[in-house]
Amino acid sequence: MNAPVEWSNWSGSVKAEPKAIARPETLVQLSGIVRSGEGPVRIVGSGHSFTPLCASSGTIVDLSAFSGLIDHDAESSTATVGAGTTLGDLCRRLDDVGQGLPNMGDIDKQTIGGALGTATHGTGPELGAYHTQLRGVKLVDGRGEERILTEGRDSEMIRASAVTLGAFGALTEVTIRNMPAYRLRKRRSIMPIGDMLDDFGNFYHSHRSAEFYFIPFSGHALRLASDITDAPATARPPEEDEDGIATLRLARNLLKSFPWLRRKLIGNALGKLPDEDYVEEWLKVYTSERVTRFNEMEYHLPFDEGPKALREIIELTEKRFPEVYFPMEVRAVAADDFWLSPFYQRKTCSIAIHHDARQDPRAFFSAAEPIFRKHGGRPHWGKMHNLKACDFAAIYPRWNDAMEVRRELDPDNRFISPYLSGIFGLQ
Repeated sequence: MNAPVEWSNWSGSVKAEPKAIARPETLVQLSGIVRSGEGPVRIVGSGHSFTPLCASSGTIVDLSAFSGLIDHDAESSTATVGAGTTLGDLCRRLDDVGQGLPNMGDIDKQTIGGALGTATHGTGPELGAYHTQLRGVKLVDGRGEERILTEGRDSEMIRASAVTLGAFGALTEVTIRNMPAYRLRKRRSIMPIGDMLDDFGNFYHSHRSAEFYFIPFSGHALRLASDITDAPATARPPEEDEDGIATLRLARNLLKSFPWLRRKLIGNALGKLPDEDYVEEWLKVYTSERVTRFNEMEYHLPFDEGPKALREIIELTEKRFPEVYFPMEVRAVAADDFWLSPFYQRKTCSIAIHHDARQDPRAFFSAAEPIFRKHGGRPHWGKMHNLKACDFAAIYPRWNDAMEVRRELDPDNRFISPYLSGIFGLQ
């Protein structure tokens, strides 16, 4: 008897035993798998989603062979790439041809297909998520047929299906609009969290790209701001994020029963942290290495609701969940018009909360989720939440229209797992 095939996401929170993990190398092979592979057929990127989007007892499809730079145009700053290309590889390939992504999140291990499918984003109130760069799409639909969508001719279909959740088809190739390569000046500073929230709108609108991290039980925020510059590059300071996480975990372990002392020690340490200010090429600024594994919940709120919601999340955490030590990440994202985008028709404040992957996050996340929802939040598609189809129909104005497009592209529900059945109301 063959040993069972096993698959797990990055944090270990999602595990599956599919009948097969298929690695097609050609469009013909992929089409055959979609048509006749044991269902449900789920497309996997690099496993950085915390929801069971990729889990299947049938066939998991790895599209890493569909990767690399296929074509580019200097005049329009567009590039066509395989959907299985990781963001890190994409950055290097774009920079080699003089192009840059307009914005990035802080992790570059995801594939571009996975990032598009879950509405992954960076930060900046005038900067959209990755899917807003789309100018063309090639995918294999649920009948195994290739579909080619082009901005202009198929703009409505792209807006309906760009945030795919891997349920509208298997992305094979995308064309994205970039910008000429550039340098960023990045600055880091520490500020008391009350002052940070009072300065919330001004901070975000004073910089092209800005975010902050609240350090639980510290009373302080770590502010990061980046702006385009023509200044010469300087050395990026050594990355010490993992050392900082280890220190926060140690303080949690030793002082969980003494929050006042924990606050004093962490606050004093942060107050002594030197400011940073450096200039580097775009691809060397946005991301950081993430080694310590965690699980994550992220909600996208109307921008002005962000400070109010965060104050409540901080109070909840520090009163009821002393085991939490991971920083909370607060970002801004521009509005867009993609139907299943959490940023649909509203400028957004995104708040991400994290929990050590070695501990069960459900109590903390379940307690925080009503606060996010009360303030009008929409969950990140790739991060933990408890919403179902009826919830999504209420918070996405074009939900039903998107479901009609999904049925057209996958009439036999080849891409629908039990998890997605609950999301789409097909149970």
